Amino acid sequence: MSRESATSSIRSLGLGAGLVVLVTGSAVLTSWLVGTAVTAVVGDKMAPWILGRAAGITSYLLLVGLVVMGLVLSHPASSTWRRPSPAVRIRTHVSLSVFTLVFTALHIVVLATDQYAGVGWWGAFVPMGASYRPLPMTLGVIALYAGLAAGITAALAGRVSSRLWWPIHKVAIVSLVLVWLHGVLAGIDTPLLMVMYVATGFLVVVLAVSRYLGESHRDEVEELARVRANELMAPDGSHRPLAVPRRRRSMELEDHG
Repeated sequence: MSRESATSSIRSLGLGAGLVVLVTGSAVLTSWLVGTAVTAVVGDKMAPWILGRAAGITSYLLLVGLVVMGLVLSHPASSTWRRPSPAVRIRTHVSLSVFTLVFTALHIVVLATDQYAGVGWWGAFVPMGASYRPLPMTLGVIALYAGLAAGITAALAGRVSSRLWWPIHKVAIVSLVLVWLHGVLAGIDTPLLMVMYVATGFLVVVLAVSRYLGESHRDEVEELARVRANELMAPDGSHRPLAVPRRRRSMELEDHG
């Protein structure tokens, strides 16, 4: 790695860390202000529960936006869309991932420290560890680890083979499905919440179907490359030598002559 590329990588990491610190600080300050206001209205007992649920719903909506933007980035028709530009789409995708992480952390911390929630630190990270609705809580825990796997592979993009990180990165959709089930089964106390979950779930399903049933030019090129590689594979597993065009072969013989 050259000195310029190393400096660029360090600078990018520094900017990313600074962004995380800034967003986290803003989230903590906002949660403190909102928590103080909620406590003044509903009292100390219900305030953490309401704040934790609000952070969870916010995290879910951010995750929906994150997955939708990821599907847009890889959509077969994305090359024909002029607005927003590819650079804006990628920056939006990255920004949504940061905000999703922050509000997910806020959701976990608030409910894990709430003595009345029945979750605790054990239930927040260990499947079937919560006393409150263990199955929905377990779905949320698994979704957390799936989301972390998707986020880590995204950070490794360009540093490892796409054959390794790209399939793992796709578990972000699995994470969204689990979060959807977690939210629905953990308790929907208003019709508006049910409408939100149904509408956002329908949106993601429609976009995912249009993404994976369509075939982009890149998909066609990759499939052609795989077919061609199989054609060049000898029965013993070795690669057959490429055929040299007749004109080029005659020119090489003349040069050697």
